[in-house]
Order: sequence, then structure tokens, then C-alpha cells
Amino acid sequence: MDIRSEQIEAIVKEVIANMNNGSASTSPAKASAGSIPKTARAAVLTGLEKFEIKEFPIPELGDDEILVKVEGCGVCGTDAHEYKRDPFGLIPVVLGHEGTGEIVKMGKNVKRDSAGKALKVGDKVVTCLVFKDDPEITMFDMNKVNVGAADCYGLTPDDDKHLNGWFADYILIKKGSTIFNVSHLDLDSRILIEPCAVLIHAVERAKTTGILRFNSRVVVQGCGPIGLICIAILRTMGIENIVAVDGEQKRLDFAKEMGATKSVNFKDHKGIEALSDAVKDAFGGYYADFAFQCTGSPVAHANIYKFIRKGGGLCELGFFINGGDATINPHFDICSKEITTVGSWVYTLRDYATTFDFLKRAKGIGLPMEKLITHRYPLSQINEAHVTNLKMEGLKIAIINE
Repeated sequence: MDIRSEQIEAIVKEVIANMNNGSASTSPAKASAGSIPKTARAAVLTGLEKFEIKEFPIPELGDDEILVKVEGCGVCGTDAHEYKRDPFGLIPVVLGHEGTGEIVKMGKNVKRDSAGKALKVGDKVVTCLVFKDDPEITMFDMNKVNVGAADCYGLTPDDDKHLNGWFADYILIKKGSTIFNVSHLDLDSRILIEPCAVLIHAVERAKTTGILRFNSRVVVQGCGPIGLICIAILRTMGIENIVAVDGEQKRLDFAKEMGATKSVNFKDHKGIEALSDAVKDAFGGYYADFAFQCTGSPVAHANIYKFIRKGGGLCELGFFINGGDATINPHFDICSKEITTVGSWVYTLRDYATTFDFLKRAKGIGLPMEKLITHRYPLSQINEAHVTNLKMEGLKIAIINE
């Protein structure tokens, strides 16, 4: 047998081997060269404060579906609320909506992401909204409808396939989903896309008031991940006069790394008058032109009006669930000061695309976005991860698959 014949024989053997492991071209779906297991683990919230790791069969892929191997997912405050209280009535549920991973298999009809960018096996992706009633929608159609008018992976009731949340080994992306190719971003940046989109949306809402400008004095109340990202976005816009308000000094110190000019620890001031005077002093004797309220505290909401000048503006974005009633005086807090207020709740599809540019800009000016992820846990320790999150021992907690 000559060399040419040996080469031909080797090629034939390789083709037969590929057919045996299910990757032959006769398959209706495009799959990765690596083997895909028959089952996948998922962390199912089966009761209050109780995740159980369960194994589920990986289903057959439809022509319009995508199988993604999960690389990581952030733990959101919404996950914490569901873990602690189940306010959405989803139990049992596979949570996790700040996730990202690698495409390992694609249905034959899948060609491009929601922005028109080509998709292939091996690409890194994130998901946004699920428009099951309008599956052909793209980001260019959705400028004003936020997640309240659609579903979101990790916040939907369980179904017979189960792999519909990012706290798992694999996730099944269904027809009607919005998906983005973010292969140009590192893992930490991809995990931060969803929470950053929340703040991109809030800032866009704030801009509609006409008050938030390049030279505005801005106060950001609450220096958890949401408030810190808010500060970073404002900084990338060129806004430099930013005062952060929180009760944890470590978070206030980090707020300065993210772009805050000064900080005020509310624990150092007794009473709202002393606190508002401290904010005014931080601005050199002036109240804020604009304020972002980033906590879920009704008391904090009531306080924020005292930090704002007459004719100023406020964006309230801290209440993703019902946190209770806030007591304000409409005459003194709103009417007589002519405060313009806007509410913000999650994001629109277009905000995701803006977020990609923000992350590149933040990195370009040296903002330490990667420091937001302070704790990393494997999927098997998801209960411990949520306990850490509830104790507020870090900033962003992430589940990283091995």
C-alpha cells in the first residue's frame, strides 16, 4: 500500500469515527467537535433557601434552538429575593439570568444573533429577552419595551426540559430568544453584561429629563454592584462631579476607584438634615443636579429628595420588587422644588448593545470593572454562594463552572 492509499484510509476511518459519535453532516444540527453529555446538572431551587443539584437529560435540539455550555453566571439581587422569599412564586425553578457560555450545538435554522452578527459553534454568547409571542423580533424593533413585556431565562417557571436557567451546566436557548455574540469579551465582562444593561437603561431614562449633563453634580445612593456600575457609566460619559452615599466604607472606597469624586458615609451623620448637609458640603456647598437612588430601601428613597437642588432630577431604580411604602412630603420634596423624576426597571433590547460599548470604554479609561466580581463558587456550592450574597460580604458573586 503506497502513501496515498494510507492517507485515504486514514480519512475514511476519521469520517466513520465522526459518524459514530454523532457529528456527521447528516445531523440536522451543527455540533462542536467535543462530546456533549447525555445529561446536565442544574441547580433547582426546590424550597426557600434550598438549591438541589439535579441531573436532567439534554433534549434533542430543534431547528431553531441553540445548546450553550455554561461558563459562568452572576448572582443577582433578584436571585437573592427568590432564594429567600420566592416573591415571584416560581419554585421549583432553575435560576440564573446573568449568564454566559459557549455554543456547542446549533439548529440548522440558526445563522445570526439578534444584532445580525454571524453565529457558529464555539462562539461566546449571552441572552437577553425571550419574545415568545414575536420570535422574529430584533434589537432594532425594541427600543421602549423592557423585560416586563417578555420572559427572561432564569426567571421563568420550570418546564419539561428544565435547562432554562443559567445556574446549570448547559442551557437550551429556544426560538424567540434574543442572543448576542460576545466572543470579543472576557468571561468577567460577559457576566457583568446583564447588570450593566440595567444601569445603561437607567442612565438613558435619566437623560430624557434634560437635566443630566456633562457638567452635572450627581449623587449616587447605594454602592452595591448596581450603584457602582452607575458611577462607572457616568464616568465614561465624562461626568466627573459624582458623590457616592452608602453605609459601608469599603464600598465607598471602591466607589472612588470606579469614578466617584467624593463619598459620604451615612452612618457618620445623625438625622437627614445632617446627612443632606454632608452631601451638600461634598459638592462644595451645592445640592445635586441629579440623583440616582440605587437601593431597595424606602427610607433611602425618602431621603434622596433632600440631596437634590430645586429644578433637579431623580432616577429611582432600586425597587426591583415591592420593598414597601416610602414616606415623602409631596409639597416639600417634589412640587415646591419642581423635581423631575423618572423610574427605571431593568432594560430594553437595545440597551444590551450599548452595554458592549460601555464595557470597552470602561476598560479603555482604566475603570476596574473586573474587581466587581469578588467571590467565585462552583455550581456545587450554589447555596453557599447565595448565603454569601445575602450577608453582603462581597460585591458581585459568581457561579463559575469548572
